[in-house]
Amino acid sequence: MKRYKKFVLEAEKDITFEVSEGTSGELIIRALNIATANVYSMNYANPPIPEGYKHVCGEWNNGFVIERCSDGSQFVWIPVGSLYSNGTIDGKHFSEKFGRRNYMHNKFSYDRFNEDLNSELLKQLESVKKYGGFYISRYNISKSLAGKPQSIKGVMPWVHIDFDDAKKIASTIEDNEAVKSHLTFGAEYDSVLEWFIKTEVKTLAEIAKDSTEWGNYSDTENSPRKVVETGSREEWCANNIYDFAGNVDEWTQERKESSFRVIRGGNYSSDGGSCPVACRRYGNPGNIYNNTGFRATLYIK
Repeated sequence: MKRYKKFVLEAEKDITFEVSEGTSGELIIRALNIATANVYSMNYANPPIPEGYKHVCGEWNNGFVIERCSDGSQFVWIPVGSLYSNGTIDGKHFSEKFGRRNYMHNKFSYDRFNEDLNSELLKQLESVKKYGGFYISRYNISKSLAGKPQSIKGVMPWVHIDFDDAKKIASTIEDNEAVKSHLTFGAEYDSVLEWFIKTEVKTLAEIAKDSTEWGNYSDTENSPRKVVETGSREEWCANNIYDFAGNVDEWTQERKESSFRVIRGGNYSSDGGSCPVACRRYGNPGNIYNNTGFRATLYIK
């Protein structure tokens, strides 16, 4: 067999390569088009309801909520197809409806804030374009009496957890032929924020400058100054999603440089002006914090 010292892959603009190892040790190279851009389904106003779930409240434009029949876990539809094309997948081109937004003028690059274009994110992008949106957990993930992850109201969020465990646990919430769950990507997190702005339930200032009025922060009026149960106050709800701002901040799959993971949302010990919901903080993925939890997102296959 002839061996080569190197080989070169060339592709047209907007084509990226995904390299992975096959089950038998073979090298698999897939060419993926990341810019079939802005071709989003118009079905975003008709959210698909996966098998085993039921619609419980809300409409597509104000928080369409589905509930898993087995345990009551709830998720909210994010109609990405209705958003403006001001997001980025690659950190360079801001032309996607689905993607990260730079509300606070952070530097998006490999040596600053970045997000891997891995197969999981690219599959979610494909799914979002096909169905017009995605589902995110209505509440911060909590632990059931049986020790299983859930998204329900009136329980303490699952904290004291590092990034790797949060990612692993989020992936176990749902995994069947139709739906797969994962830890929230930065692209998903910012798509939620953009939806809040688009529907005018929150202003850009409430997203990027001061989120005190709609979350559990240290300077919130009558602040409990501690982590409280999910869904504790109605004023901490936006489009049927609770506690996106404050209470506990949230691990995401976005990176800071190559070593750290981005944490979003702020928490009860920070004030809503210095750490609004759009703020990007970061932590060592192996560290455990008493005020950091996580959410899960559903990928419709």
